[in-house]
Amino acid sequence: QVQLVESGGGLVQPGGSLRLSCVVSGSVFSLLKMGWYRQAPGNERELVATIAPDGTPDPEDSVKDRFTISRVNAKNTVYLDMNSLKPEDTAVYYCNAVALFTGRTFWGQGTQVTVSS
Repeated sequence: QVQLVESGGGLVQPGGSLRLSCVVSGSVFSLLKMGWYRQAPGNERELVATIAPDGTPDPEDSVKDRFTISRVNAKNTVYLDMNSLKPEDTAVYYCNAVALFTGRTFWGQGTQVTVSS
């Protein structure tokens, strides 16, 4: 059973920074395309960034100047470094994994990020 466990969310002031982490178990991490999504109240879940197994990042245009996705395959971990946070970044952030050969998708339970003064 593939499990994704996020951590690192919390309350931060506008302009602040947070690092989200997602640890994966139950699968060969290097064969997973990883991603971060977010969902704000009343909104649909939206893609934030993805990263290929080889470490090639692909952030959405809306966050690419402020957010950085990275991964350490040896630690089965993907990160999302978020800088210059804005109130509109407030959302539940979800870790996502897609198996390269089967296309199966897995989700974490989500971690709340709140940007407020």
